[in-house]
Amino acid sequence: MDPLRIGPQHTIPAEALSWSASRAEGPGGQHVNKTSTRVELRCDVTLARLPEGVLRRMRAEAPRWFDGEGNLILASQQTRSQRRNLEEARERLAELVRACWSPPKKRRPTRPSRGARERRITAKKQRGAIKKNRRWTPE
Repeated sequence: MDPLRIGPQHTIPAEALSWSASRAEGPGGQHVNKTSTRVELRCDVTLARLPEGVLRRMRAEAPRWFDGEGNLILASQQTRSQRRNLEEARERLAELVRACWSPPKKRRPTRPSRGARERRITAKKQRGAIKKNRRWTPE
């Protein structure tokens, strides 16, 4: 298996990746009963040499993809081709690593402007006046 290119500076080495094939689920006629098109891609994160921050974000982002030993497992059975399912699983792994590569931006709390607060209060008073005019008062 070829190394997986994540970006210009980083690749996951081939020895960190392994895959196996099994029979896919669902309808498919006679073909599905005799071919193994479902692909399970395993990535040993200790051999992948990813930074600790990336691994922490990956575990937070997709905890169900990690097994008890800390390996990342991705399954693909979208197509009827084993080769295309393997390519899709590799691309999903690369997308996950790319998404977790940079830390998320820190949220800066904001406050509504004075004009926004005044518009909100005005709208609430108008709505209250409409409801007040609907009330039935005995004369």
